[in-house]
Amino acid sequence: MKFIKCDLLKIDKLLRVIAIPYSALASVIFGMMIISFPIGAYVVFNSNVGKEINFQYPLDGVDIFLGGIGFKLPVHFEIGDGFIVMWCVYLVLFAISLAGPQRSLMKALSLVMIEGWQNIKNNALLSMITWFSILIVFSLIIDFIQHSFGINIEPPASQNRLIQFFQVSTSPLSEEVGFRVLLIGIPLFAIFSHKASLKHFFKSLWHPSKNLEVTNYKKVIALIITVAIFFGAAHIISGTPWSAGKFAQATVSGIIIGWVYFRYGFAPAVLIHWATNYFIFSYTYFISEMTQSSITDKFSDPFSNTLESLLLIAGGIAIVGITLNYIKSKKESTITQV
Repeated sequence: MKFIKCDLLKIDKLLRVIAIPYSALASVIFGMMIISFPIGAYVVFNSNVGKEINFQYPLDGVDIFLGGIGFKLPVHFEIGDGFIVMWCVYLVLFAISLAGPQRSLMKALSLVMIEGWQNIKNNALLSMITWFSILIVFSLIIDFIQHSFGINIEPPASQNRLIQFFQVSTSPLSEEVGFRVLLIGIPLFAIFSHKASLKHFFKSLWHPSKNLEVTNYKKVIALIITVAIFFGAAHIISGTPWSAGKFAQATVSGIIIGWVYFRYGFAPAVLIHWATNYFIFSYTYFISEMTQSSITDKFSDPFSNTLESLLLIAGGIAIVGITLNYIKSKKESTITQV
Protein backbone atom coordinates (compact mmCIF):
# COMPACT_ATOMS: atom_id res chain seq x y z
CA MET A 1 0.00 0.00 0.00
CA LYS A 2 2.80 2.42 0.92
CA PHE A 3 4.62 1.71 -2.35
CA ILE A 4 1.44 2.32 -4.37
CA LYS A 5 0.89 5.69 -2.68
CA CYS A 6 4.51 6.59 -3.35
CA ASP A 7 4.05 5.68 -7.04
CA LEU A 8 0.92 7.83 -7.19
CA LEU A 9 2.81 10.82 -5.87
CA LYS A 10 5.53 10.35 -8.50
CA ILE A 11 2.95 10.02 -11.28
CA ASP A 12 1.12 13.11 -10.05
CA LYS A 13 4.33 15.10 -10.03
CA LEU A 14 5.25 13.98 -13.55
CA LEU A 15 1.76 14.74 -14.85
CA ARG A 16 1.97 18.27 -13.46
CA VAL A 17 5.39 18.77 -15.04
CA ILE A 18 4.34 17.70 -18.56
CA ALA A 19 1.01 19.55 -18.28
CA ILE A 20 2.81 22.92 -18.46
CA PRO A 21 4.47 22.50 -21.90
CA TYR A 22 1.41 20.65 -23.19
CA SER A 23 -0.90 23.51 -22.24
CA ALA A 24 1.42 25.93 -24.02
CA LEU A 25 1.53 23.80 -27.17
CA ALA A 26 -2.24 23.27 -27.15
CA SER A 27 -2.73 27.04 -26.88
CA VAL A 28 -0.47 27.64 -29.88
CA ILE A 29 -2.28 24.98 -31.94
CA PHE A 30 -5.61 26.52 -30.94
CA GLY A 31 -4.43 29.95 -32.10
CA MET A 32 -3.25 28.57 -35.44
CA MET A 33 -6.59 26.85 -35.94
CA ILE A 34 -8.44 30.14 -35.42
CA ILE A 35 -6.18 31.89 -37.95
CA SER A 36 -6.78 29.07 -40.48
CA PHE A 37 -10.42 30.13 -40.85
CA PRO A 38 -9.68 33.48 -42.58
CA ILE A 39 -6.66 31.99 -44.36
CA GLY A 40 -8.82 29.32 -45.99
CA ALA A 41 -11.36 31.96 -47.01
CA TYR A 42 -8.55 34.02 -48.54
CA VAL A 43 -7.35 31.01 -50.53
CA VAL A 44 -10.81 30.50 -52.02
CA PHE A 45 -11.88 34.10 -52.64
CA ASN A 46 -8.74 36.20 -53.08
CA SER A 47 -5.89 33.98 -54.24
CA ASN A 48 -5.15 32.67 -57.71
CA VAL A 49 -4.92 29.09 -56.45
CA GLY A 50 -7.43 27.90 -59.07
CA LYS A 51 -5.58 29.70 -61.89
CA GLU A 52 -7.99 29.33 -64.81
CA ILE A 53 -11.09 29.32 -62.56
CA ASN A 54 -12.19 31.22 -59.47
CA PHE A 55 -14.67 30.93 -56.61
CA GLN A 56 -17.56 31.52 -59.04
CA TYR A 57 -16.76 28.30 -60.86
CA PRO A 58 -19.98 26.24 -61.01
CA LEU A 59 -20.16 22.60 -59.95
CA ASP A 60 -22.84 20.20 -61.13
CA GLY A 61 -23.16 18.24 -57.92
CA VAL A 62 -20.75 17.33 -55.17
CA ASP A 63 -19.19 13.96 -54.42
CA ILE A 64 -20.49 12.54 -51.13
CA PHE A 65 -19.34 9.49 -49.18
CA LEU A 66 -21.88 8.15 -46.71
CA GLY A 67 -20.91 4.92 -45.02
CA GLY A 68 -18.44 4.09 -47.75
CA ILE A 69 -20.99 4.50 -50.55
CA GLY A 70 -20.06 7.25 -52.96
CA PHE A 71 -22.55 9.27 -54.95
CA LYS A 72 -22.99 12.74 -56.36
CA LEU A 73 -25.66 15.11 -55.12
CA PRO A 74 -27.39 16.57 -58.22
CA VAL A 75 -27.14 20.17 -57.04
CA HIS A 76 -25.82 23.01 -59.19
CA PHE A 77 -23.87 25.55 -57.14
CA GLU A 78 -20.78 27.71 -57.18
CA ILE A 79 -17.65 26.84 -55.21
CA GLY A 80 -17.84 30.10 -53.24
CA ASP A 81 -21.42 29.44 -52.09
CA GLY A 82 -20.68 25.86 -51.09
CA PHE A 83 -17.50 26.90 -49.31
CA ILE A 84 -19.28 29.55 -47.22
CA VAL A 85 -21.96 27.07 -46.08
CA MET A 86 -19.32 24.49 -45.13
CA TRP A 87 -17.09 27.17 -43.52
CA CYS A 88 -19.97 28.39 -41.32
CA VAL A 89 -20.78 24.84 -40.17
CA TYR A 90 -17.18 24.30 -39.06
CA LEU A 91 -17.13 27.69 -37.33
CA VAL A 92 -20.29 26.83 -35.38
CA LEU A 93 -18.88 23.42 -34.34
CA PHE A 94 -15.62 25.12 -33.35
CA ALA A 95 -17.46 27.68 -31.18
CA ILE A 96 -19.61 24.98 -29.54
CA SER A 97 -16.51 22.92 -28.74
CA LEU A 98 -14.64 25.95 -27.43
CA ALA A 99 -17.35 26.64 -24.85
CA GLY A 100 -17.84 23.20 -23.35
CA PRO A 101 -19.41 20.82 -22.66
CA GLN A 102 -18.37 21.40 -19.03
CA ARG A 103 -15.56 23.98 -19.11
CA SER A 104 -14.20 26.53 -21.55
CA LEU A 105 -10.90 25.69 -23.28
CA MET A 106 -8.73 27.88 -21.08
CA LYS A 107 -10.43 26.73 -17.88
CA ALA A 108 -9.97 23.11 -18.88
CA LEU A 109 -6.28 23.72 -19.65
CA SER A 110 -5.74 25.28 -16.23
CA LEU A 111 -7.51 22.36 -14.55
CA VAL A 112 -5.26 19.91 -16.42
CA MET A 113 -2.25 21.58 -14.78
CA ILE A 114 -3.88 21.80 -11.33
CA GLU A 115 -6.03 18.68 -10.99
CA GLY A 116 -4.90 16.24 -13.67
CA TRP A 117 -5.28 14.98 -17.24
CA GLN A 118 -8.80 13.68 -16.73
CA ASN A 119 -9.93 17.28 -17.23
CA ILE A 120 -9.18 16.98 -20.96
CA LYS A 121 -12.68 15.56 -21.38
CA ASN A 122 -14.22 18.71 -19.88
CA ASN A 123 -13.73 20.63 -23.13
CA ALA A 124 -14.49 19.22 -26.56
CA LEU A 125 -11.95 21.43 -28.34
CA LEU A 126 -9.17 20.38 -25.96
CA SER A 127 -10.13 16.73 -26.52
CA MET A 128 -9.99 17.37 -30.26
CA ILE A 129 -6.56 19.03 -30.15
CA THR A 130 -5.23 16.22 -27.95
CA TRP A 131 -6.41 13.37 -30.16
CA PHE A 132 -5.59 15.23 -33.37
CA SER A 133 -1.99 15.52 -32.18
CA ILE A 134 -1.98 11.81 -31.29
CA LEU A 135 -3.40 11.00 -34.74
CA ILE A 136 -0.54 12.93 -36.37
CA VAL A 137 2.01 10.95 -34.34
CA PHE A 138 0.58 7.60 -35.46
CA SER A 139 0.13 8.79 -39.05
CA LEU A 140 3.78 9.81 -39.32
CA ILE A 141 4.95 6.58 -37.71
CA ILE A 142 2.93 4.55 -40.24
CA ASP A 143 4.23 6.70 -43.11
CA PHE A 144 7.82 6.22 -41.91
CA ILE A 145 7.46 2.43 -41.60
CA GLN A 146 5.77 2.06 -44.97
CA HIS A 147 8.28 4.35 -46.65
CA SER A 148 11.13 2.17 -45.33
CA PHE A 149 9.53 -0.74 -47.21
CA GLY A 150 9.07 1.30 -50.38
CA ILE A 151 5.36 1.93 -49.86
CA ASN A 152 4.50 5.56 -50.53
CA ILE A 153 1.26 7.45 -49.89
CA GLU A 154 0.21 9.28 -53.04
CA PRO A 155 -2.80 11.66 -52.98
CA PRO A 156 -5.53 11.59 -55.65
CA ALA A 157 -4.74 13.38 -58.88
CA SER A 158 -6.48 16.71 -59.31
CA GLN A 159 -6.86 18.93 -62.37
CA ASN A 160 -7.45 22.10 -60.37
CA ARG A 161 -6.17 23.08 -56.94
CA LEU A 162 -9.19 25.21 -56.03
CA ILE A 163 -11.54 22.29 -56.63
CA GLN A 164 -9.14 20.03 -54.73
CA PHE A 165 -9.11 22.39 -51.73
CA PHE A 166 -12.92 22.58 -51.82
CA GLN A 167 -13.25 18.78 -51.87
CA VAL A 168 -10.67 18.37 -49.09
CA SER A 169 -12.58 20.92 -47.00
CA THR A 170 -16.03 19.39 -47.46
CA SER A 171 -15.11 15.72 -47.00
CA PRO A 172 -14.93 15.82 -43.15
CA LEU A 173 -18.63 16.65 -42.92
CA SER A 174 -19.87 14.05 -45.39
CA GLU A 175 -17.49 11.30 -44.24
CA GLU A 176 -18.15 11.83 -40.53
CA VAL A 177 -21.90 11.69 -41.08
CA GLY A 178 -21.45 8.52 -43.12
CA PHE A 179 -18.76 6.60 -41.29
CA ARG A 180 -19.33 7.77 -37.74
CA VAL A 181 -23.01 8.74 -37.38
CA LEU A 182 -24.55 6.16 -39.73
CA LEU A 183 -22.16 3.24 -39.16
CA ILE A 184 -21.31 3.78 -35.49
CA GLY A 185 -23.91 6.07 -33.92
CA ILE A 186 -27.04 4.33 -35.19
CA PRO A 187 -25.81 0.76 -34.43
CA LEU A 188 -24.80 1.87 -30.90
CA PHE A 189 -28.25 3.38 -30.39
CA ALA A 190 -29.87 0.13 -31.57
CA ILE A 191 -27.69 -1.95 -29.19
CA PHE A 192 -27.63 0.15 -26.02
CA SER A 193 -30.62 2.49 -26.06
CA HIS A 194 -33.58 1.76 -23.79
CA LYS A 195 -35.65 4.72 -24.99
CA ALA A 196 -37.51 5.20 -28.25
CA SER A 197 -37.97 8.98 -28.30
CA LEU A 198 -36.76 11.03 -31.27
CA LYS A 199 -35.03 13.51 -28.95
CA HIS A 200 -33.04 10.73 -27.28
CA PHE A 201 -32.15 9.33 -30.71
CA PHE A 202 -30.55 12.57 -31.92
CA LYS A 203 -28.86 13.22 -28.58
CA SER A 204 -27.34 9.74 -28.76
CA LEU A 205 -26.03 10.40 -32.26
CA TRP A 206 -24.57 13.73 -31.11
CA HIS A 207 -22.73 12.23 -28.11
CA PRO A 208 -23.07 8.41 -27.83
CA SER A 209 -21.21 7.72 -24.56
CA LYS A 210 -23.00 10.52 -22.72
CA ASN A 211 -26.52 9.48 -23.72
CA LEU A 212 -26.29 5.69 -23.97
CA GLU A 213 -25.90 3.19 -21.13
CA VAL A 214 -23.01 1.23 -22.60
CA THR A 215 -22.58 -2.09 -20.83
CA ASN A 216 -20.15 -3.81 -23.19
CA TYR A 217 -17.16 -1.77 -24.37
CA LYS A 218 -15.84 -4.72 -26.38
CA LYS A 219 -18.77 -4.35 -28.77
CA VAL A 220 -18.08 -0.64 -29.09
CA ILE A 221 -14.39 -1.16 -29.84
CA ALA A 222 -15.13 -3.96 -32.32
CA LEU A 223 -17.62 -1.72 -34.15
CA ILE A 224 -15.18 1.21 -34.24
CA ILE A 225 -12.38 -0.98 -35.66
CA THR A 226 -14.66 -2.57 -38.26
CA VAL A 227 -15.91 0.80 -39.49
CA ALA A 228 -12.33 2.11 -39.51
CA ILE A 229 -11.32 -0.71 -41.86
CA PHE A 230 -14.13 0.30 -44.22
CA PHE A 231 -12.97 3.90 -43.85
CA GLY A 232 -9.43 2.94 -44.84
CA ALA A 233 -10.64 0.86 -47.79
CA ALA A 234 -12.87 3.70 -49.04
CA HIS A 235 -9.81 5.91 -49.45
CA ILE A 236 -8.21 3.53 -51.96
CA ILE A 237 -11.31 2.34 -53.88
CA SER A 238 -13.28 5.60 -54.16
CA GLY A 239 -13.81 7.51 -57.41
CA THR A 240 -10.68 9.59 -56.76
CA PRO A 241 -8.56 7.07 -54.83
CA TRP A 242 -5.36 7.48 -52.87
CA SER A 243 -2.56 4.99 -53.41
CA ALA A 244 -2.75 1.67 -51.54
CA GLY A 245 -0.36 3.00 -48.90
CA LYS A 246 -3.13 5.23 -47.55
CA PHE A 247 -5.14 2.23 -46.27
CA ALA A 248 -3.19 1.68 -43.03
CA GLN A 249 -2.95 5.38 -42.23
CA ALA A 250 -6.66 6.00 -42.89
CA THR A 251 -7.66 2.93 -40.88
CA VAL A 252 -5.73 4.07 -37.80
CA SER A 253 -7.18 7.56 -38.25
CA GLY A 254 -10.64 5.99 -38.45
CA ILE A 255 -10.06 4.16 -35.15
CA ILE A 256 -8.98 7.36 -33.39
CA ILE A 257 -11.79 9.48 -34.83
CA GLY A 258 -14.31 6.71 -34.14
CA TRP A 259 -13.25 6.58 -30.48
CA VAL A 260 -13.41 10.36 -30.21
CA TYR A 261 -16.91 10.32 -31.70
CA PHE A 262 -18.09 7.73 -29.19
CA ARG A 263 -16.31 9.21 -26.18
CA TYR A 264 -16.49 12.97 -26.80
CA GLY A 265 -19.17 13.47 -29.45
CA PHE A 266 -19.80 14.42 -33.06
CA ALA A 267 -18.31 17.95 -32.97
CA PRO A 268 -14.75 17.02 -31.92
CA ALA A 269 -14.77 14.04 -34.30
CA VAL A 270 -15.64 16.30 -37.25
CA LEU A 271 -13.08 18.88 -36.12
CA ILE A 272 -10.28 16.30 -35.98
CA HIS A 273 -11.07 15.43 -39.60
CA TRP A 274 -11.33 19.16 -40.35
CA ALA A 275 -7.90 19.69 -38.80
CA THR A 276 -6.26 16.98 -40.96
CA ASN A 277 -7.85 18.51 -44.08
CA TYR A 278 -8.88 22.17 -43.96
CA PHE A 279 -6.55 23.34 -41.17
CA ILE A 280 -3.37 21.90 -42.67
CA PHE A 281 -4.24 22.48 -46.33
CA SER A 282 -5.35 26.10 -45.81
CA TYR A 283 -1.83 27.01 -44.66
CA THR A 284 -0.23 24.82 -47.32
CA TYR A 285 -2.21 26.37 -50.19
CA PHE A 286 -1.77 29.88 -48.78
CA ILE A 287 2.02 29.59 -48.57
CA SER A 288 2.15 27.93 -51.98
CA GLU A 289 0.15 30.81 -53.45
CA MET A 290 2.24 33.50 -51.73
CA THR A 291 5.56 31.97 -52.86
CA GLN A 292 4.25 30.81 -56.27
CA SER A 293 5.69 27.37 -55.69
CA SER A 294 4.49 23.80 -56.08
CA ILE A 295 1.98 22.48 -53.55
CA THR A 296 4.19 19.39 -53.14
CA ASP A 297 7.15 21.54 -52.14
CA LYS A 298 5.09 23.26 -49.46
CA PHE A 299 4.70 19.99 -47.54
CA SER A 300 8.45 20.06 -46.89
CA ASP A 301 9.01 23.79 -46.34
CA PRO A 302 10.14 25.29 -42.98
CA PHE A 303 6.61 26.19 -41.91
CA SER A 304 5.23 22.69 -42.58
CA ASN A 305 8.19 21.14 -40.78
CA THR A 306 7.63 23.45 -37.80
CA LEU A 307 3.92 22.65 -37.66
CA GLU A 308 4.68 18.94 -37.93
CA SER A 309 7.21 19.17 -35.10
CA LEU A 310 4.75 21.12 -32.96
CA LEU A 311 2.07 18.47 -33.43
CA LEU A 312 4.53 15.62 -32.88
CA ILE A 313 5.71 17.05 -29.57
CA ALA A 314 2.16 17.78 -28.42
CA GLY A 315 1.03 14.31 -29.50
CA GLY A 316 3.95 12.62 -27.75
CA ILE A 317 3.26 14.48 -24.50
CA ALA A 318 -0.45 13.67 -24.82
CA ILE A 319 0.29 9.95 -25.23
CA VAL A 320 2.51 10.01 -22.13
CA GLY A 321 -0.08 12.01 -20.15
CA ILE A 322 -3.01 9.77 -21.06
CA THR A 323 -0.96 6.63 -20.34
CA LEU A 324 0.19 7.90 -16.94
CA ASN A 325 -3.32 9.02 -16.08
CA TYR A 326 -4.63 5.54 -16.93
CA ILE A 327 -1.94 3.91 -14.73
CA LYS A 328 -2.81 6.34 -11.95
CA SER A 329 -6.52 5.47 -12.12
CA LYS A 330 -5.70 1.75 -11.95
CA LYS A 331 -3.52 2.22 -8.89
CA GLU A 332 -6.20 4.36 -7.21
CA SER A 333 -8.80 1.65 -7.85
CA THR A 334 -6.41 -0.89 -6.29
CA ILE A 335 -6.17 1.24 -3.12
CA THR A 336 -9.96 1.59 -3.02
CA GLN A 337 -10.47 -2.17 -3.30
CA VAL A 338 -7.97 -2.82 -0.50
